[in-house]
Amino acid sequence: MSNTIDANVVTRMNQGGPAARDASQSADLRNNFMTLLIAQMQHQDPLEPMDNHQMTSQLAQINTVSGIEDLNETLSGITDQMNAGQTLQATGLIGKGVMVPGDRVLLEQGEDGEPHTTPFGIELPQSAENVSVVITNASGQVVNRYDIGSAKAGVESFTWDGRTSEGEAAASGSYRVRIEATSGDKTVNGTTLNYAVVGGITPPDQNGGVKLDLGAVYGQVGLDQVKQIL
Repeated sequence: MSNTIDANVVTRMNQGGPAARDASQSADLRNNFMTLLIAQMQHQDPLEPMDNHQMTSQLAQINTVSGIEDLNETLSGITDQMNAGQTLQATGLIGKGVMVPGDRVLLEQGEDGEPHTTPFGIELPQSAENVSVVITNASGQVVNRYDIGSAKAGVESFTWDGRTSEGEAAASGSYRVRIEATSGDKTVNGTTLNYAVVGGITPPDQNGGVKLDLGAVYGQVGLDQVKQIL
């Protein structure tokens, strides 16, 4: 009779398979371990009895199964708490404007006849001495280009006045923004941010955390994508 308990059981537990998620199955596995161990002791060769090392090894494997089960339960509890916290945090963002990675700027003509645009921003890994903004239309043509001076490391938001380089009001619609940042003669690579309003949330599932619904234009993003709340 083999003196080695089936290692596949430990592997199944470690991989978080059905045995790890079902307490009754875990109890059955431990019972099978003990039954096998007792059977080995009862049928061992009297002239070559199982030594202390074998006994300790098999008991350690039983403890490993129990330890993995307890660890999985603990991690599951922590995950549930994190998901609940994320859901609560996300719910508080419904109806609010957020800055997320993207390059869109929306423009519409107001009742006062003046163009109104959504904010845009940039996330820089380091400060930049010179930051330039380039606005392009749906055809890729440059509508306006202007300098906004220096910017600190981190997230900063800006607004475009909705006018072309000639000073005329641009047509209503969706535009793209590109930000060019430099420090001395070196380029500072940053992430362009656009504005969106949180319309709802998608609760977390087994495939990921809670998602923010930003509408048909921007789709859904995770909480970690929110760089600024306006």
